[in-house]
Amino acid sequence: MDNEELKERTKEFAHRCVKLALALPRTVLGNHIRGQIIRCGTSVAANYRAALMAQTKAAFVSKISIVIEEADESEFWLEFIMDEELMKREKVLPLFNEAHELSSIFITTRKTAQKN
Repeated sequence: MDNEELKERTKEFAHRCVKLALALPRTVLGNHIRGQIIRCGTSVAANYRAALMAQTKAAFVSKISIVIEEADESEFWLEFIMDEELMKREKVLPLFNEAHELSSIFITTRKTAQKN
């Protein structure tokens, strides 16, 4: 998967997070998680784009590290939604799996960048 494909994949992930967040129940917990999932889900895409613009390897590794943190946080909130049964598991699980996959991809990316 090249940089452009990953850029599109992370942007699609952001859109899916927003759509899921907007479907959460209008409760105190739902409102809290809505803001969290929108913030971290969109941050994955924004910070990946920033990483691609990095002018040094150190800056790239730093930005990719933020992408990893935000993808992992997205994964946490999606798991929390399922744990609390705020939405049907089958609606959340594909996005949870995508968050996990993105985390794995960017962990590998960081390892590769640190070696080179």
